Amino acid sequence: MEWLERIAKLRQWSRNGTRAPHKPLLLLYALGRFQDDADGGLRYSTVEEDLQRLLNEYGPPHKTTPAYPFHHLISDGVWEVRTDRGPGSPGSGIRDLRERGATGQLAPDLRAALRREPDLLGKMARLLLDLHFPPSLHGELREAVGLELERAETEQLSVVRRQRGSRMRELVLTAYEYRCAFCGYDGRIGTVPVGLEAAHVRWWAFDGPDEVDNGLCLCALHHKLLDKGVLGVGDDQRILVSQRFVGHSAAARDQVIALAGRLLIGPQPGSRPVAATHRNWHAQHVFHGDPRPATAA
Repeated sequence: MEWLERIAKLRQWSRNGTRAPHKPLLLLYALGRFQDDADGGLRYSTVEEDLQRLLNEYGPPHKTTPAYPFHHLISDGVWEVRTDRGPGSPGSGIRDLRERGATGQLAPDLRAALRREPDLLGKMARLLLDLHFPPSLHGELREAVGLELERAETEQLSVVRRQRGSRMRELVLTAYEYRCAFCGYDGRIGTVPVGLEAAHVRWWAFDGPDEVDNGLCLCALHHKLLDKGVLGVGDDQRILVSQRFVGHSAAARDQVIALAGRLLIGPQPGSRPVAATHRNWHAQHVFHGDPRPATAA
């Protein structure tokens, strides 16, 4: 439990709910590489492109660099860096890390613990995912860093103090009458809805409550795009579509680009719409770039 507690308390820059998943992403990547080669190090110049891709895909909307976590993760006691000159990081400058051959690796004591306890790696990965990313991204993030998890992936860890609300899905889907708030999809098999999910606007990992005014009933596609920052909700309960999204197919135009400026479908009268505080958090910390202008009907 000592290592899980340490992972749960990673020191990260934070202000007003700001997302700073630099260290969690580096650790997830390192755990994936550990599974392939428990003794191999990560030379910064070799893995920089991979780490930058992870930050671009799963990090905050603003531009950032993997040099920051590569150096600063040392202070959390789970990471070490060596250069061609010996132990110690040359700092967080990209040029220094490249030119001095900086190579990072999980701390020796942590590597030893991972060898002793076969299920520790899965628990650490699950903890990092739960604390820093929404469930809709967990599967693709595991694939992106090359992590293969088994039973530990589905176990609730006691170090995660806050429990997810069990009725969130039922309340949100009922409020939106079992229709995607973005496209109106309402598929069922018999009486059972399929492909519909309760999405948190402000992520649960960042104190988003399990309440209707922090939720949207969305189809699986639009849930994923909401969590990736392609879609959002504006002040007037209209759909935002990022200008950074590019899609030339008819499907991309119809299912994404054409949503720009549309009013949300629902919630039904008597149910609370998405609260401004949650819309604003998503717009600031998840949504990428500026919204597209409203699409003509």
